[in-house]
Amino acid sequence: MGWVEESFDCPAQRRLGVNMSLQLFSAGSVRFSLSGASHMWERSNGRKNMRVSISALGCAFVGAISCAPLVAAPAKQQPVAITFAVTADGKEVGCGAPLANLGSGHLNAKLHETRFYVYGFKLIDTKGERTSIALDQSEWQYGDVALLDFKDARGGNAPCTEANPAKNATVVGTVPSGSYAGLEFSVGAPVETIVDGKSVPINHSNVETAAPPLDIAGMAWNWQAGRRFLAFEIIPPSPVIKADGSKSGTWMVHLGSTGCKGNPATGEIVSCAHENRFVVTLDRFDPKTQRVEFDLTRLFENSDITADKGGAVGCMSALDDPECPAIFAALGLNLGDSAGDGGKQTKAGVSPVFKVGTATPMKIMGAKQ
Repeated sequence: MGWVEESFDCPAQRRLGVNMSLQLFSAGSVRFSLSGASHMWERSNGRKNMRVSISALGCAFVGAISCAPLVAAPAKQQPVAITFAVTADGKEVGCGAPLANLGSGHLNAKLHETRFYVYGFKLIDTKGERTSIALDQSEWQYGDVALLDFKDARGGNAPCTEANPAKNATVVGTVPSGSYAGLEFSVGAPVETIVDGKSVPINHSNVETAAPPLDIAGMAWNWQAGRRFLAFEIIPPSPVIKADGSKSGTWMVHLGSTGCKGNPATGEIVSCAHENRFVVTLDRFDPKTQRVEFDLTRLFENSDITADKGGAVGCMSALDDPECPAIFAALGLNLGDSAGDGGKQTKAGVSPVFKVGTATPMKIMGAKQ
């Protein structure tokens, strides 16, 4: 007895739009045809049983094709390095460099402390689509968080140069290969990050047990209040005169979340009334030829760095600190709660202290202190 063709229909076949047929032979051999491709199975069943089971087999086969996920090949990765710099009066500073024309009095000053946390790096393509940068893990980078530190890597007071670089001024990682036109990142320590597929607390983690670079006591307030997102300290030409007549040698800017509730030591979720994080969006940025610059002149533009009218010396993010409105405006943050937007960014993606500059290759070295 020769081949006898059996045709059948099933939902998977209709979804795929393919032609299926079965050819049965008296000996139990089966030829299954799908869109012109043929396959052979040897069965010992009789023809009658074969007709039922083969029909089910055909639908199951096509159903598997239509439902099976397609596994894409891993995208090729390309390295990326984002260089940062601190400037004042149009010149690159950092380390122990002298500062000129600083503050409302256009005074000379000296940089004592300059470091801040950044996270959530993304490259932006010409269509505005954002692609996350996977940061290399190191003593300066953990999860998607990095610490930038512009102190003298050698511990001296000389300005930053190629021979005397900042301790860490570059964020490095990888991104899927492609054509990108811009950059986006956030300033601050996020609530959490992802490490090895798991959520890890960041801002309100224990400094004593946290991984680098979150283990620096000088960049933390306390467990509940969290990290100092940004710490800039300058030494003016004369001592700072406080409201009570006492004096201070430094004028400080410490940014972090405020109004925080909850005890992380007991596992409570900490929530902060004023987050004080902000996003920087640079629509045109080429990491190969450009760098991100933080402008100290703009930060202190409307601040008298020789006086303090109340609260902590300088601005430490307090709502009632007389020195904070000018600093928060320069950062692009709302300080008060008049419109319920305290601690939120004034304009999405915009911070007046950040701008794009021309990259100057510099060897980065040194260890944290």
